[in-house]
Amino acid sequence: MFKKVLIAEDMEDINKGVFSLLTELGVQEIDQVQYCDDAYLKVTRADIDGDPFDLVISDLSFQEDHRSQKYPSGQALVEKLKADFPKLKVIVYSVEDRLQAVRTLFIQQHIDAYVCKSRSGLKNLTLAITEVSNDGIFLSPEVSNAFSSENELEIDDYDISLLENLSKGLSQDEISALYRKENISPASLSSIEKRLNKLRIKFNANNAIHLVAIVKDLGLI
Repeated sequence: MFKKVLIAEDMEDINKGVFSLLTELGVQEIDQVQYCDDAYLKVTRADIDGDPFDLVISDLSFQEDHRSQKYPSGQALVEKLKADFPKLKVIVYSVEDRLQAVRTLFIQQHIDAYVCKSRSGLKNLTLAITEVSNDGIFLSPEVSNAFSSENELEIDDYDISLLENLSKGLSQDEISALYRKENISPASLSSIEKRLNKLRIKFNANNAIHLVAIVKDLGLI
């Protein structure tokens, strides 16, 4: 079992719940922070002092306030921690349940477990901590099919961006204008039309509304 764990969570009641869980598991040293920057500084300081953390449990969403942050989100924190401390175990504990987001965290940020905050959240977090302490990986039941063959749909971040903008009610013309403004390529209307047609075919969607409904059901957006 882990000996030294850091909790990065800005909600005090959730912090208390995770702290109690770790105490019951016999973790000897538990630290808590409510800002991602503080989490990174604590992990760095501990490593310099030769007493590194074994595990970080982090949320993804942190409420903005008056304090500016170099790492404003849990995803930014996890990415930096895994880049600088590749041996550090990281469990994400979040309400986010989109399969695409979960896949990205495992593939790009190399997290060790993903636990959804739910009625069974703390129970699943216990299972995740045990699994990760044995060098395994863990996914909550809500996102356990994130890597199943039927969900490996070969769509990239550009496709996700298109689908998310469609879900917000933007027309293809408006998406084209937005991409030109933000220097996102391809931004031409014809390229966007072709890409969306391919996505409709891939998901067997009758129209844009049907397409958005399908990808939402799959947890892609």
